[in-house]
Amino acid sequence: MNVTNNDALYDDDEQLDGYIKIDRYNTDKVESIAHHYHDILDKLGENPNRQGLLKTPERVAKALQYLTHGYDLDPAAILKSAMFEEDYSQMVVVKDIEVYSMCEHHMLPFFGKAHIAYIPNGHIVGLSKIPRVVDAFARRLQVQERLTNEIRDCIQETLNPAGVAVVMECKHLCMAMRGIQKQNSVTTTSAFTGEFAHERTRAEFLRLITASLD
Repeated sequence: MNVTNNDALYDDDEQLDGYIKIDRYNTDKVESIAHHYHDILDKLGENPNRQGLLKTPERVAKALQYLTHGYDLDPAAILKSAMFEEDYSQMVVVKDIEVYSMCEHHMLPFFGKAHIAYIPNGHIVGLSKIPRVVDAFARRLQVQERLTNEIRDCIQETLNPAGVAVVMECKHLCMAMRGIQKQNSVTTTSAFTGEFAHERTRAEFLRLITASLD
């Protein structure tokens, strides 16, 4: 997120008991987005000037900046920052990565888990960088199908492994809160490259992400 020294915002209602919360956002964006949300509240039939809503437009503007801060991140650069030469050629699996994103059709959240594997081909990557790549793509307006492919392609193109596998399982509030209103439905998407196109390798990956180590 692009931040300047003047972007430190202090909320008066959070300066209690010696505690000051410092939020860093692009102040121009906050002001512009908040202005529109003030009008939206009015169009919905609310009174944006009543006590409970006075700071709502600003809070929504800040929340939206945070929920979409992936636009300011370079996922490939995240991976490159922790790439290491290593003679290891077995499957590396990072599973149960929490995912939070926003559906681009209704701007409602979808959330769940991502399971990712790659087979090194001369290079490995710091394990924390894989969840960071997930967040970099998830913190944008998305559809689950594209999100799955973007994660796969970024890892494949940056690390050049022998193969990449991505499986995502998510619940979508645009299905649970509105429309068909099916609260328990889960959407699963998958994307594979290289060695994971082979049934045996893909089956091993699926077994590992469903197995319990207890």
